[in-house]
Amino acid sequence: MVSAFEKLAQPVQKWVRSQAWHELRQIQAEAVHAISDSDADLIVSAPTAGGKTEAAFLPLISQVLDDPADIGGFDLLYVGPLKALITDQTMRLEELCRKAELPVYPWHGDIATSVKSRAVKKPKGLLLITPESLEAMFVRRGLEMQRLFGATRAVVIDELHTMLDSERGVQMRSLLTRLELAVKRPIRRVGLSATLGDMQMACAYLRPDNPDAVRLIEAKGEAELLLQLRGYVAGSDDENTPSATDAVATHLFENLRGSDNLVFAGARKWVEVYADRLRDFCEKAHLPQEFYPHHASLSREHRDFVEKRLKDGNLPTTAVCTSTLELGIDIGDVACVAQVGAPFSVAALRQRLGRSGRREGQPAILRQYVVETQLDSQSSFVDQLRLGLVRAVAMIELLLEGWCEPPRPEALHLSTLVHQVLSVIAERGGVHANGLYHVLCQDGPFRQVDTETFVSVLRALGRPDTGLIEQSSDGLLLLGAQGEKLVEHYSFYAVFKTPVEFRLVADGKELGTLPIDNLLTPGMLLIFSGRRWVVQEIHDLEKIILVKPAKAGVPPIFGGDPGTIHDRVVEKMFAMLETNIEPTYMDQTALSLLGEARRNFARLDFASTPVAQGDTGSHIVATRCGTVKTNTLALALGAMGFQVTQHDGFLRVDDSEAETPLTEVLHNFASGDTVDLFRHSPNLIFEKFHGHLTTPLLEQDALSGRVDLASLQTTCGALTS
Repeated sequence: MVSAFEKLAQPVQKWVRSQAWHELRQIQAEAVHAISDSDADLIVSAPTAGGKTEAAFLPLISQVLDDPADIGGFDLLYVGPLKALITDQTMRLEELCRKAELPVYPWHGDIATSVKSRAVKKPKGLLLITPESLEAMFVRRGLEMQRLFGATRAVVIDELHTMLDSERGVQMRSLLTRLELAVKRPIRRVGLSATLGDMQMACAYLRPDNPDAVRLIEAKGEAELLLQLRGYVAGSDDENTPSATDAVATHLFENLRGSDNLVFAGARKWVEVYADRLRDFCEKAHLPQEFYPHHASLSREHRDFVEKRLKDGNLPTTAVCTSTLELGIDIGDVACVAQVGAPFSVAALRQRLGRSGRREGQPAILRQYVVETQLDSQSSFVDQLRLGLVRAVAMIELLLEGWCEPPRPEALHLSTLVHQVLSVIAERGGVHANGLYHVLCQDGPFRQVDTETFVSVLRALGRPDTGLIEQSSDGLLLLGAQGEKLVEHYSFYAVFKTPVEFRLVADGKELGTLPIDNLLTPGMLLIFSGRRWVVQEIHDLEKIILVKPAKAGVPPIFGGDPGTIHDRVVEKMFAMLETNIEPTYMDQTALSLLGEARRNFARLDFASTPVAQGDTGSHIVATRCGTVKTNTLALALGAMGFQVTQHDGFLRVDDSEAETPLTEVLHNFASGDTVDLFRHSPNLIFEKFHGHLTTPLLEQDALSGRVDLASLQTTCGALTS
């Protein structure tokens, strides 16, 4: 039998030898055989730094070299979700392709025009691009797509899990369909990911028409895991006790100093807080600085600096970060991953943990920190039940069980449909409605959209007050005046919202950007880039904030999606509240907080009744469901006149002004009574292009993904049985 190594082209074999590898990894050998011996689509799943990139490109580049295309065009296409990932993978692949004499072209908003011009003039080799830049290529070079991609053998989609159930993922699927229609043939699809909760759904994403034909290659074996969950209490009356934030920072400083680590601090505000505390500790101890913030609002120069330090190996570096370092940017080996507060998904926790324990024989280390509030007579049930701590425990338990969230069921994604309608019209200069439906719905990702809904979307875009599209006398759909204006702006290519931001500048050097929801005036203090500043001047037209160093400051406000909690996570939370198991990875404070949560859970009698009396004029409803089903009940109660606040698996319901008692309403829902979830006009504009749709379409879109009307009767049945 021919070995995997022998199936590689000679220049690729030479590169493998130069790496001093003893042998190909298991997933690499399997991928070589799978790609060399068939035309099948492929998913390669392995931990971060598990060799996925080489698994895909070693055999694909070998095919290009052994069987050159007889037409022009890029030989291989790589799509990555981040500019930084594109840059990182370009450097990795350039070394391999140098021996093969294949050009490698990175392509995103920060790449020089000269590089792009060279690539377009003579397309060949590898093109590495973001979904947004590929979208821009369709819009600006629609008539050239056949010439540019006529020779393309495969498209490699990195970090596939980030694409599965997001608006951006739907955009990516649409672009893949449009690319195959442009070249008039299928193109092999190869997905790479470290975290996939449901392989069958991932296969259906990659090739909707034939998911059973997608090959799966998964790495075997995982590193030993060492973990600890530490609990802290904020708001102590003891003046001699440090704040919870200082206590967490002190433990991080004492245990991480001198090695390379990642600290996922949640929101950008807390990244700045902890980076500032840790920097201050270094200065007071007269030690070199080794703790740095890393998030999307910081300048590219600063983020590059932190990433290079992590990769260096000779300079101990801890990055205090958001999810910016969750994906597969190469930052070398880290000793430990710390998580402050519970993440919103087990998949994210698993992805982050994959950064540690990469070397053979080295354990993966997770340090989890949870801060809870000191209880008093006014404490809310959320604090009494310690929901933050309980969610952290539930996610660790599910991580240990090997579970993570599957993709959500397919929704309509009407906001992204609006985007793709405009994009295809711009690409082709005009298109008939039936042709548009064929590209986007019949063959594309919007298969849940029927013809009636599609026509309603087109009519919404063609309204005089919208002016996005218009129809010629022969039925051709064209961009209207507002549509042309929208499409020609650089912000169009992304399907997610990009808020207007001000640039922070100190002594002529850009520090990063700040969203406009911060109310800043000259003289105000802030923490940014792990340092303290005072605002000097604000220039509204240029969108610039001038700052200088200061001795004090507060973190700015950054936006962010609170996330969606899966039903299984909430089920595990209730299981932890209803048992006496004390996980060995929890410290004494965390165990004490968990015990406190269990006693309060029992006191509220949730074991026997799902509805407990809250403070004056309110009830606490234990839905025992995740975000979508709990949100559905919240909307239904809101439509009946109740004031509702949503939490993990719980609702606080104010029924002081409701006409019908809460228990009666729940019984009615359980009996199948219908309710107009949108009677009280809740906000339905969540996505970037929702504002162009009519209210009925917005309601239809919400019902397809953000709420689950079919679950209402079952949920209420469990609450009233």
